[in-house]
Amino acid sequence: MRKIFDFSKYKLQFLLLPILVVVLGIVMYFVHGGFNFDVEFLGGIRMQVEIGQDFNNDDISDIVTEATGLEAVVQKSGATGQTAVIKIPAAGEDDSGEQNKDAVFSALKDKYSLNDEALLNVQSSSPSFGAQVQQKALSYTLLAILCMLVYIIIRFDWRSAIMAVITLALNVLVMASVYTITNIALNTTFIAAMLTVIGYCINNTIVIFDRVRENMKSRRSSESITALANRSIQETLGRTISSTVTTLITIVMIYILGVSTIKQFALPLIIGIVVGAYTSIFIAATYWAAWKEAEARSKANAAANKKTAKKK
Repeated sequence: MRKIFDFSKYKLQFLLLPILVVVLGIVMYFVHGGFNFDVEFLGGIRMQVEIGQDFNNDDISDIVTEATGLEAVVQKSGATGQTAVIKIPAAGEDDSGEQNKDAVFSALKDKYSLNDEALLNVQSSSPSFGAQVQQKALSYTLLAILCMLVYIIIRFDWRSAIMAVITLALNVLVMASVYTITNIALNTTFIAAMLTVIGYCINNTIVIFDRVRENMKSRRSSESITALANRSIQETLGRTISSTVTTLITIVMIYILGVSTIKQFALPLIIGIVVGAYTSIFIAATYWAAWKEAEARSKANAAANKKTAKKK
């Protein structure tokens, strides 16, 4: 008989790693003064300009400041690194940054001898629109989690649902923490990736809980809930790892070969899928089992105390 690894024995150690990442993320959140929101959330303008030669980010940032009086974030993009992505914040509540586009591009044309086709892409939004995007993103995320909670309660039980949602929340916190640690800009692409990861990760968790439910039907009286959870995790381990690895191979290749906008979507997917597999295997079912056994012990102690009281 194949030996069953005791996942539950090391559940505290397994929980420590994501907790440390979240704590570090909280620290870096205050160090950086909050999330690095993109112009889609804060309002402003995002320009993508083909410079056609090597350039210094600080030089372009100085050009933008001279032309608009605003501090811009400049990043290199493209296969050759000769494309500049320029993010200029809004000057006021009703300012989408549109009026700064001509001034900035005109200054860049003079500096680097560009033609009109060098302006590859322009995106603009007002701060009020950015606030609406943030509110909708939060609302849709909470709605998705609520729907999953209801589904799992109907299919399994409320304890499984709560553990699944806690696991999802931990996944989202780790993803957000990685972004605060690295100070990568948050935009709507991150929200789309987060919702994708939530759906993907809940599937891994449901597979494990489904095996737990099936094993509960044939559970021997001598087998503890913890042992049953360990057995269920191990029986689904091959499926979880294989599906995670095959998915990661595709997304990593997309990240390596894709353009910057595709990489913005692929990066949080990679983080979320890895974290989701980790929490599904090592956290969800192990803490569900600990909860069930603690509840069983509490009921047994209450029954024993009641019996003792009757004898007296």
